[in-house]
Amino acid sequence: MEGKGPADKFVYDFAEGNKDLKDLLGGKGANLAEMTNLGLPVPAGFTITTVACQRYLASGEHVDGLDEEITEHLEKLEEAMGRKLGDPADPLLVSVRSGAKFSMPGMMETVLNVGLNDESVAGLSAQAGGNDRFAWDSYRRLIQMFGKTVCDVPGDEFEQALHNAKTAKGVRDDTDLDADDLKKLVGVYKEVFAKHVGHDFPQDPREQMDLAVAAVFRSWNADRAVLYRRQERIPADLGTAVNVVAMVFGNLGADSGTGVAFTRDPGTGEQGIYGDYLQNAQGEDVVAGIRNTVPLQDLEQIDKKSYDELLGIMATLEGHYHDLCDIEFTIERGKLWMLQTRVGKRTAAAAFTIAAQLIDEGVIDLDEALRRVTGAQLAQLMFPRFDLDGEPEVLTRAVGASPGAAYGEVVFTSEKATELAAQGKNVILVRRETNPDDLPGMIAAQGILTARGGKTSHAAVVARGMGKTCVCGADQIEVSPSSFTVGGHTVNEGDVISIDGTTGRVYLGEVPVRPSEVVQYFEGDLDPALANEPLVAAVHRLMTHADERRRLAVRTNADTGPDAARARRFGAQGVGLCRTEHMFLGDRRELVERLILAEGGKERQEALDALKPLQRADFLALFREMNGLPVTVRLIDPPLHEFLPSLEDLAVHVAVAKERGESAKRSEKMLAAVRRMHEQNPMLGMRGVRLGLVVPGLFAMQVRAIAEAAVALAEEGGRPRPEIMVPLVGAVQELETVRTEAEKIIAEVVGDAPVEILIGTMIEVPRAALTAGQIAEAAEFFSFGTNDLTQMGWGFSRDDVEGAFFWRYLELGIFGISPFESIDREGVGRLVRIASDEGRAARPGLKLGVCGEHGGDPESVHFFHEVGLDYVSCSPFRVPVARLEAARAVVLAQPAG
Repeated sequence: MEGKGPADKFVYDFAEGNKDLKDLLGGKGANLAEMTNLGLPVPAGFTITTVACQRYLASGEHVDGLDEEITEHLEKLEEAMGRKLGDPADPLLVSVRSGAKFSMPGMMETVLNVGLNDESVAGLSAQAGGNDRFAWDSYRRLIQMFGKTVCDVPGDEFEQALHNAKTAKGVRDDTDLDADDLKKLVGVYKEVFAKHVGHDFPQDPREQMDLAVAAVFRSWNADRAVLYRRQERIPADLGTAVNVVAMVFGNLGADSGTGVAFTRDPGTGEQGIYGDYLQNAQGEDVVAGIRNTVPLQDLEQIDKKSYDELLGIMATLEGHYHDLCDIEFTIERGKLWMLQTRVGKRTAAAAFTIAAQLIDEGVIDLDEALRRVTGAQLAQLMFPRFDLDGEPEVLTRAVGASPGAAYGEVVFTSEKATELAAQGKNVILVRRETNPDDLPGMIAAQGILTARGGKTSHAAVVARGMGKTCVCGADQIEVSPSSFTVGGHTVNEGDVISIDGTTGRVYLGEVPVRPSEVVQYFEGDLDPALANEPLVAAVHRLMTHADERRRLAVRTNADTGPDAARARRFGAQGVGLCRTEHMFLGDRRELVERLILAEGGKERQEALDALKPLQRADFLALFREMNGLPVTVRLIDPPLHEFLPSLEDLAVHVAVAKERGESAKRSEKMLAAVRRMHEQNPMLGMRGVRLGLVVPGLFAMQVRAIAEAAVALAEEGGRPRPEIMVPLVGAVQELETVRTEAEKIIAEVVGDAPVEILIGTMIEVPRAALTAGQIAEAAEFFSFGTNDLTQMGWGFSRDDVEGAFFWRYLELGIFGISPFESIDREGVGRLVRIASDEGRAARPGLKLGVCGEHGGDPESVHFFHEVGLDYVSCSPFRVPVARLEAARAVVLAQPAG
């Protein structure tokens, strides 16, 4: 293998890798290599690369050269361990584990005890000092995992067989089954396997290993893995590595066990000893939550030597990785083995708290702290919390595994959760324990409650990664297919419960919520006693640094004074979009109808005269709240169907009136006007600049109201900074026509007042982006309306993202995420880039911003930073998120360290 590079070398011993090779070795393999190089007690093994997986998936069959490399490295492993794979007298057993670049807990496959067969089970017993129970337990686990993972045998049949064995014995836990019981269970498992697969369980150890490796490769494209990648925005073409590791056994008896440890609390960030331990068990037992664990601290009494060694290794790993580490370990007859480490998943609260702690400890600087938190995490911290003043009834208390406050109807299956969530209902998924097949339901649910498992169970790890509320290990509840019972209560499917992922409490009914402390901090309404709480202090510290580091300004989309005031408290530096059509809803709708349908100049002017003072007051309220900051007012841009009566409703009304012999003169007049103006596609019809040019006086009234409001604020001693934005421009001539009229009105109204009003346009029509150089000659600023630019660029409306075709596109991988949620860099993003470059080439001082909701999406904010925009604008609640991500765009573009 000497001289081979990453493209044609498929297998690496652990000693050959390091933590920086995650693209090639996956996260698990890279970190096993790193721990090996640190001299930590890692079982011997090797990693099959992601490149091999990519080749396998591309060809659909075996990869040339891979067999030979596996054989070479397997021989080295056998030599290091002094045992042969499948040797009947002294067998080497291995685990075959997945390990992608990004952690995907439980989404792909693992097979333990590979190499065991009818002959070597006796040899394994001899290795263990005649421990027949251990040997047969290991064999039944292999058949179960291999059958389900490699050969698609229904896992429920194995579980039922195990349940039947325990019932027949009259015991609750599998540890209460003896060697004879497990030997009989192996026989039942073999029958289950043969029934579904059509042949006996394979006895050749190398065949077992090769089939397991191929199954791990295939699991990259399993439905649950695809769904998880889509949820977490993990690229689909990375592939997974496969780790083949010499088995160490935690199920050898009371002096053995397995566990998971965190160097800090992944829920809160608090320093201390956190984790779970389970005696006489293999690792899958902890993750699956099939038996409730004991706290890691209990290991000190169970096995102090291993406990002390583990604490030392935890300190070493956190010091090496400079971060919270998540560690999997096994103790085999008093010998500690490290099976995995990674930078641990954590809740949003823990992410901010730990980042601040590491700054104080001198481990990282403020820029690195910004790299370690995200806007999505900050948004989670702004979600409401339960208000317990009403003293809701507590059903039970368990492990708060992933913080948050969630309520909803109880459901017991992933399918039901998905079904009800699609109907817009809140649901809480209740399970004995979750498994990877429950992922769709976990995504759909507001929260997850399990009867088994701890902070390291599948439910807990996946929920934390997704920011879902989760309570685990509620072992007081008895879960049946359609209800659960606890403390004399029966909770049926459809009943409402509330779960608190911070405290672990489960409440009967819907508990009201209150604003989070982080929202109160941004609002300036925080109880002074909470100001120094670790989380609030961490958010303040990092947001202060974010504002110092970011280049992009952050404005808000606001149509009223109160909205603008709230956004300013959240840190907005102006209004990037005031949608004036929103000011015409409610009681003013009739005035707009009169204006649009007016048949003569007098009727039209009466409607405009009625609207102008209302508009002037609206704008003055906005300018006051944003005194000294820019306010971009978009002239009216209504799809007409939003303001006109329904054509169908009017036609029915007129027909009914005639049938009854009633007068319908006004309705007939309205019907004729609506028919005259009816459009097949209102989103592409007479709206924006077209409406302003067709309806005389409409834009003029708005411009006059803006100018008068600005002068009024100036006379109060304020500093108005209005910007007039002309919507839906596709040709420079449209903008020039509006601008000529607007400048005359502004000059007339403003006179000598200290008021400057900029005039620009919204780039939301593809043609505008492609002729930006011309349009810039008539515009002092561009604001990209990325919602409409996406809609027209793709040729489907925002409403289609809820339709069947769009979700089918997601399933097929055509879209990884909705382009309305995160900007399409290659298509719509290219239009933004072209317009920015050509606009500034024509007018070097051109101000550039974005006012679609992409302005608050973290990935999109990074793109707008790269393009060189001056500001982003988003809804008030997303302003802090945009502030943080604008700073992260700066620091992530620079080398770490």
